[in-house]
Amino acid sequence: MDLPKLQLSKRFTLPRPVGSADALLLSHLGLREKAAGKLMAIVTADAMDAQRLMEEIAFFAPDLRCALFPDWETLPYDTFSPHQDLISERLATLWRLHQHSQLKVRSEESADVVIIPATTALYRLAPPSFLAAHTFAFKVKQRLNEAEFRAQLTLAGYNHVTQVVSPGEYAVRGGLIDLFPMGSPVPLRVDLFDDEIDSIRTFDPDSQRSLYPVPEVRLLPGREFPMDDDARKLFRRRWRELLEGDPTKSRIYKDIGNGVATAGIEYYLPLFFEETATVFDYLGADTTVVLHGDLEPAFQHFWQDTKERYRLGQGEPDRGAAA
Repeated sequence: MDLPKLQLSKRFTLPRPVGSADALLLSHLGLREKAAGKLMAIVTADAMDAQRLMEEIAFFAPDLRCALFPDWETLPYDTFSPHQDLISERLATLWRLHQHSQLKVRSEESADVVIIPATTALYRLAPPSFLAAHTFAFKVKQRLNEAEFRAQLTLAGYNHVTQVVSPGEYAVRGGLIDLFPMGSPVPLRVDLFDDEIDSIRTFDPDSQRSLYPVPEVRLLPGREFPMDDDARKLFRRRWRELLEGDPTKSRIYKDIGNGVATAGIEYYLPLFFEETATVFDYLGADTTVVLHGDLEPAFQHFWQDTKERYRLGQGEPDRGAAA
């Protein structure tokens, strides 16, 4: 099947090929768009198709840097939070899109193809400015004030623990700082010599054995929303403005006031910001968007499910499920 010559603001519709032919077709399109310096975003009707395309496009076109923007894999207004590995992958993907589309930077971190399940694309996200403001880097031989670094980690949403096992955690033991950066497949061990970084090495969280050296580290925020004083004040103010009832009877409202990111807080993300964004704000205006499969039924099913979950949540006055 010949690929059409794509132009800005033009739309083309092709029948869906059988089997894995769709991945082969998309890999050819992705290579062509990469050569033109463009990002390609594939919005799939089904999350299983998103995972399949991620694997098959990598097989057909190994030179394409593909990224998946995964779902939280929780239901609307659930009383538990998504797994930290999913949050880590989401933040890493958003950063790669930010590097490519917002900053116009082509690097090893940027992506050529991003795959997004349709219902995942419906959720509101933190604006790109949040990601930029809460991401910082450090490298070997750089001077590092341990107290200031710990405060910066806490501000970025990292949790202080006794032993690091999952993304978004850090531990301090003498002159060693163990941390698991969001978006990283392995944790890191920072060895300080006085106030200077002597070495940075990855390590196995099970055996605690060092693996290989790393010259420089980029730390993404530990959450998809801020938890500093200003953000928590904004959250409570917007809660009082937008939600009915006595806020002091809500567990979430009280937890945020005490600096606790209670389980399920992700579904109240819009209250942390004056303005939110969507994944399309991270893509950029010149991105080639591919709609894969029949998206309309997926949207309708998601909307019906969300309304039903909202109706059930109204019976829980401590949550205020009208956010």
